[in-house]
Amino acid sequence: MRLTEKKIAAILRQEGYKLTPQRRAVLATICLSRDHLTPADIYEKVRHESPGIGLVTVYRTLELLARLGLICELHSSGACRSYSLRRPAGHHHHLICTGCGVVADFTKCDLSELAERLARETGFEIEDHLLEFAGRCQTCRTSSERSAKQGDP
Repeated sequence: MRLTEKKIAAILRQEGYKLTPQRRAVLATICLSRDHLTPADIYEKVRHESPGIGLVTVYRTLELLARLGLICELHSSGACRSYSLRRPAGHHHHLICTGCGVVADFTKCDLSELAERLARETGFEIEDHLLEFAGRCQTCRTSSERSAKQGDP
């Protein structure tokens, strides 16, 4: 099922949550974006439509949407997280550039054998997983190589 703003609003109501104007604004911003957005990015976009919205409201809305599995939470370097709409294809993973912060999503990575082995070896009941690779994207690597060559005599 492809999630849309309308479907997410229906799920929120079904789960007993009110669809306040502030939640609607945060939801619309996430649904319109193809990028992973930080809470600060979302706040900047939302406050133009809802000047009275607070950053805490944005964080609480993101927490609710993530807890319900409606958005994807990305754990980038440092304490900053970013968010995007959950994809219909199911689980996906991330490549994060340590240079510019660009995020690339990837799928088709079967970790079921690893999860089963870890569960057996540790006694954990694995409920979910998060796989993120950090490195430098093609643009940042090319830029670094170009800078290094220009520095050579």
